[in-house]
Amino acid sequence: MNRQLQGLTQMEVKRRIDAGKTNHFKAKTGSSNWEIFRRNVFNSFNMLNFAIFVALIAVQAWSNLFFFGIIVLNAFTGMMTELRARRMIDKLNLMNKDQIRVVRDGQVSAIDPQDIVLDDLMLLSAGEQVPSDAKVVDGMAELNEAMLTGESDLILKKDGKELLSGSYLVSGQVYARVIHVAEDNYANKLMLEAKTHKPIVSRILYNMDKIAKFTGKIVIPFGLALFFEAYMIKQLSLQESVVTSSTALLGMLPKGIALLTITSLLTAVIKLGMKHVLVQEMYSVETLARVDVLCLDKTGTITQGKMTVKGLELLSKRYTKEELEGLLAAYMQHSKDNNSTAQAIRNAYEGLENNYQVGDIIPFSSDRKWGAMVIEGVGTLFLGAPEMLLKENPQAVEQAQARGSRVLILALSQSGIDTETMSLPNDVEGLALLEIADPIREDAAETLEYLRSEDVTLKIISGDNPVTVSHIAHQAGFADYQSYIDCSKVSDEELEALAEDTAIFGRVSPHQKKLLIQTLNANGHTTAMTGDGVNDILALREADCSIVMAEGDPATRQIANLVLMDSEFKDIPEILFEGRRVVNNIAHIAPIFLIKTVYSFLLGLICIASIVFGKAEYLLVFPFIQVQMTLAGQFIEGLPPFILTFERNIRPVEKHFLRRSLQLSIPNALMLVISVLIFHLSQVYLGMSNTDMLTLSYYMMGSTGVLAVIRACIPLNKGRVALIIYSVFGFFISSYYLRDVIEISTLNSYTLPIYLVAMAICTPLFFWISYKQGAFQKA
Repeated sequence: MNRQLQGLTQMEVKRRIDAGKTNHFKAKTGSSNWEIFRRNVFNSFNMLNFAIFVALIAVQAWSNLFFFGIIVLNAFTGMMTELRARRMIDKLNLMNKDQIRVVRDGQVSAIDPQDIVLDDLMLLSAGEQVPSDAKVVDGMAELNEAMLTGESDLILKKDGKELLSGSYLVSGQVYARVIHVAEDNYANKLMLEAKTHKPIVSRILYNMDKIAKFTGKIVIPFGLALFFEAYMIKQLSLQESVVTSSTALLGMLPKGIALLTITSLLTAVIKLGMKHVLVQEMYSVETLARVDVLCLDKTGTITQGKMTVKGLELLSKRYTKEELEGLLAAYMQHSKDNNSTAQAIRNAYEGLENNYQVGDIIPFSSDRKWGAMVIEGVGTLFLGAPEMLLKENPQAVEQAQARGSRVLILALSQSGIDTETMSLPNDVEGLALLEIADPIREDAAETLEYLRSEDVTLKIISGDNPVTVSHIAHQAGFADYQSYIDCSKVSDEELEALAEDTAIFGRVSPHQKKLLIQTLNANGHTTAMTGDGVNDILALREADCSIVMAEGDPATRQIANLVLMDSEFKDIPEILFEGRRVVNNIAHIAPIFLIKTVYSFLLGLICIASIVFGKAEYLLVFPFIQVQMTLAGQFIEGLPPFILTFERNIRPVEKHFLRRSLQLSIPNALMLVISVLIFHLSQVYLGMSNTDMLTLSYYMMGSTGVLAVIRACIPLNKGRVALIIYSVFGFFISSYYLRDVIEISTLNSYTLPIYLVAMAICTPLFFWISYKQGAFQKA
């Protein structure tokens, strides 16, 4: 081995480790224990709850403190679920960890990136990411620095050129000496730089945050006004005033659904992890649910990615088949290309003897779609796509493509090559056709059909010839196999116009893949993309959700939202549907929680507005206390919604989550508000006692919530019937036996008929409205 390529000795490595010149860098890749604790404990919801808890203690309202036990339990559950999810991710990350090859004592070995030391000699090949700033010592490669600079142009790196950490090799192979480690590396972030991409935001939590911000703005003046009304005008005791006003404030916060959403997402992360799917972005699970366009890379998804050479067909009489096989053996012996196609050719011809000497080399790249090598005494050999090397495709090429084979042309030129401009000479002559097969996955047809039947639009994006891709798609049962274009022959503007209605895109460059995803996103679609090679990275980063195979290039795994550790295409539907399960079920049960938010706000407004009547008897004080809402919540907002979030629900996700949830919750809230007003007026004008009025209000509050639970359980099955029984009997039995604790009386001969009449009116009205709103769709 060249002395310059001997690398460090073990003694030199030890001296650098002792001096602290290692690549150890504590980059933030996940939440710490403290961050998980702080997120679940010291959030705005809990802070308000704690302030009210302290206020209730101050006025010795002991029976109204039970709600805080639920808050503590929820925080504990959230922490435990998040810690379990993190452990699952850490475990899968160990399986997903990529090692770097270094030369030490003249021997190549693989080590973790953090074990690199200053002046280490790294051996980097196409598909690998540069883990530490380095300078090229030997070899040549093309790098993409888009993750660092945003520019997608390939940059040629030769001897003496600097490689930046976070960039990745698209073609070629280099030996590079490390010049910076740890904090001294580019932008002080090594592998983390590859994960700089569009942040994923939870739409559900975003919508809940809208409500939280609104209530947050009004909570102090609202609370003070309610307290002033109760204490100063209605002249209730200090304890009663604090209890009633705090209950209204707590009721307005949609804290339950926010917690349930995060718990559901974390549970999905754990479930996917158990199926060997690494989720690197928790909220990508929610994004998955909204995916309506899935862009597939043919190789490694529809096909197995296990390529084999089927044959070599002569296109010229210049050389015999044996001579061409010898030239191929020489080409692959000296080429540093290591993609799946190159490996297949190398496996087929590497055993053949050859005595050729080589000169300049241009590595294969997915942008050019060809590579070249100067063979002394022969000329310049080219290996690449027929459309790029030949002016006209021979009939043999079209016949091979019609069989669904990948076709490469071995061509010859007597001109040299310019490794700077990498331009193609004019005298390129085709010598032979190389036919390469890539078997279709056995489950591809079933998976594609399943996705199509679930309203997911499928598009195949490939660097292969579109005819080849079309025939492979046909064999795999792809319905729109005849809808294809050759992207090497269209402009960016034409590609944007064709993006929506075309199913198969062949001869796509990395830039065009990115443009396709951008166009689909601009058209209002939610896109997911699968890929496995460095040519997919720009598009993967642009997609709303990126899914890669673990067998793919290391750089793609670093930037993906999800990594399929088993590299199984058949796992994709279940991944998409896990996202749908979470979002659909949260949307399904959200009205149960929002009912309380709406009626608490409306009743609070009415209470404040009633001040204008002046007389104390006309004033409406918030009719509920916290212990009542806590008890009723256990049978309405507790177990039933929690159980319902685990049900399978794979129908397409509805848009406008918040608007839809409010539409379904407002009728219940209005029924309760109107009922409370009627009961209050009955108290003023008909002499109904305050106890009877509060008792009727409480039972109507619980009953409207129970109706929402029943609606969420339709269509019925045994499990859902059990939830309804739990909700109905739990609410009424607990209300009867704990009536003294929640400060109500029983429904007596006077109040029971009123309650039954109210329910006789509200129940059919509720189900009729729900039917008109389309709330009884099959889940």
